[in-house]
Amino acid sequence: MSLRIVFMGTPEFAVPTLSEIIGQGHEVVACYTRAPAPGGRGMATRQSPVHAMAEGFGIPVFTPKSLRDPQVQETLASHAADAFVVVAYGMILPQAVLEIPPLGCLNLHASDLPRWRGAAPIQRAVMAGDAETGVAVMKMEAGLDTGPVGMVEHVPIEADMTAGELHDRLMILGADLMVRALAALSRDALDFKPQPEEGVSYAAKITNGDAEIAWTMPARRIHDQVRGLSPFPGAFFMADCGKGFERVKVLRTRVESETGSQASPGTLLDDEGLVACAEGTIRLLQVQRSGKSAMPAAEMLRGARLEPGALLVQP
Repeated sequence: MSLRIVFMGTPEFAVPTLSEIIGQGHEVVACYTRAPAPGGRGMATRQSPVHAMAEGFGIPVFTPKSLRDPQVQETLASHAADAFVVVAYGMILPQAVLEIPPLGCLNLHASDLPRWRGAAPIQRAVMAGDAETGVAVMKMEAGLDTGPVGMVEHVPIEADMTAGELHDRLMILGADLMVRALAALSRDALDFKPQPEEGVSYAAKITNGDAEIAWTMPARRIHDQVRGLSPFPGAFFMADCGKGFERVKVLRTRVESETGSQASPGTLLDDEGLVACAEGTIRLLQVQRSGKSAMPAAEMLRGARLEPGALLVQP
């Protein structure tokens, strides 16, 4: 049985789910997304990816600044939807909104709940060196990602997988999971189970402090930091590349050794990107200077005339 759905989402991660819901024959009666905002090199005003897809399908699009406005809530209720589907919307749903649809508000969350509740579950899972994560369909309640879970799929995190690669895998898997959950919901066969009280962790929003590489950490931790922040926002170090110190993004690395190295942390050990850490050594594979394209680290080092013995830290 098809359902009347209000879809709430904003970034690329939400697009496949919207597409699958439409493809499965559900009636998406309205789409709520963040308002168009300046972006890109020219800072032109851009619609969100979800906004653009919804308009392409002729779905009415709404971009309220808040869902706490009584008039916004009245409009939401007027859609007479069976359920709301929320995927990376970026706005809090107040209790009054959660109570509108008779079948509830379903959220697609990119973690193995209750681990990594919050804003940045994909990045935090990779940065923590987790071997596994998941994607879950949760019935929303007032708490931060605390609602009961109806379906979940587990995904291994490979040793060199970046957050971007994991994002793309979960994005497709999550879309399939949500349409399966909606099919079960339409038959009154979606069994929601409370999250366990043990194992709760929070995926705080990524800050600039999370992104700066501290070579005084072990090589493995730096490797996980780099892949957890690749491609965006990108872990970085500061180096004098010939015109004063500048930020250099690191997009890919390889752990060469987890023990040893007599050099000071942050010392460049060869002309191919080997760097000393507090414990072990790490090899820079792909980097990006400000305003330039990503390139092999060895090529960047030659162009910047950074030779063995240079310190990749700002004094």
